Amino acid sequence: SKLLTIAKILGVHFTGLMTHAGGSYACNTEQELKNFAKQECDAVRIARDNLKTAGIHCAISSVGSTPTAHFGEDFSDISEVRAGVYTTFDLVMKNIGVCDFSHIAMSVVTTVIGHNKEKNWLLIDSGWMALSRDRGTAGQNRDFGYGQVCKIDGSVLDGLCVNSTSQEHGVIELSDAYQLEDFPVGHQLRIMPNHACATAAMHPVYHVLMSDGSHNTWQRITGW
Repeated sequence: SKLLTIAKILGVHFTGLMTHAGGSYACNTEQELKNFAKQECDAVRIARDNLKTAGIHCAISSVGSTPTAHFGEDFSDISEVRAGVYTTFDLVMKNIGVCDFSHIAMSVVTTVIGHNKEKNWLLIDSGWMALSRDRGTAGQNRDFGYGQVCKIDGSVLDGLCVNSTSQEHGVIELSDAYQLEDFPVGHQLRIMPNHACATAAMHPVYHVLMSDGSHNTWQRITGW
């Protein structure tokens, strides 16, 4: 098989097997996620057994994606589980059913910089350069546009998302439940991201709110 051929070519440089269950992002139910996690682990086990039969030692068996890491039920004899964006979560994971709004720990602080009274729109200073162009929720059961709008304290403003963006600015189309006067110019909001990885990549540092209310700045690795 190709697996055996590659392992033999690598020789002493071959250290193990790694999978990423990206297909789990298409799951819609808890049982589907459990089944996908089992399929991922079984695939690695079978591949490892085939290598062993051929006399090739496989030291590392690495599986993972955020959904399968959280819904896997049997990781016996799997040496590593990579849990993806579990540290912050995001709206894609919320739609899959891995987390809820209250578990999403990343947001972009934005400021209302103008109103379009005729269309009942808020104009904000966060465009795709702040939120990213990732539209990962567009094909899911709920489309959050370019991000879910929240109050500055993190509480969700139901039915409000960033509907469109330019490079530096965004538009929030208000529903009938909200009035422009609720969001004066200068008012700050938080935007939860569709894809935490893509949004984080647009910023040089993390501004971290600690449990005691203090603020820290954490450096992040950039580039590839």
